Amino acid sequence: MKKSVAVLGLGNYGKSLAEKLYDMGADVLVVDKNENLIKEFSSKCSAAICADLCNEEAVAALGLKNMDVVITSVAKNLTASIIAVAVAKEQGVPLIIAKSSSDRMSSILLRVGANKVIDPEEEGGVRSARILMSSSFKDFFELDDNMYVVEMAPKKDWVGKSLLELGLRKTLNINVIAIKKKGGLWQFVDSKTKFEEEYSLLVVMEKKDVKKLN
Repeated sequence: MKKSVAVLGLGNYGKSLAEKLYDMGADVLVVDKNENLIKEFSSKCSAAICADLCNEEAVAALGLKNMDVVITSVAKNLTASIIAVAVAKEQGVPLIIAKSSSDRMSSILLRVGANKVIDPEEEGGVRSARILMSSSFKDFFELDDNMYVVEMAPKKDWVGKSLLELGLRKTLNINVIAIKKKGGLWQFVDSKTKFEEEYSLLVVMEKKDVKKLN
């Protein structure tokens, strides 16, 4: 089932994230007050709406309750960010992510309902898109032009089974190089260790194989 994602604000980060999510198959709603930008971006998303994110009524009318994820990417406008996060929270959006420009702003957005804040200096739109499109990915790093390192939770059908039983290298062309329990340290994984839900896995894979895990 496709994920539905709303990207509120089309700055450089918002455009990069929205376009990549759409390319990866998500239903993407983009919102910005710049009408020309909305027209320009309309072919790169599922729906594009021109609206003032500082207007609570306008944000409430967007239908965010139908979204799996809402991302606010208006870090230069604290008022718009607060309104968008608060409305999304009130409408029951499961995952609310907010772009922030400072520690103080991050603290405020978390208080009003954001599940996670993103520092644009540390995270790019493409990387964020990969994490959002997978229910398993926790973090995501580009090793080089053809290789990724991914921190992920075991998929449901992996729990209770070992690497030896799953044969992930053969079936998915991925290599689990380390494992850790919640609150613990990374350690090399024994091929006979059975995965548990609270484990985190460190996986190396080729870019072409990422979609197999989404």
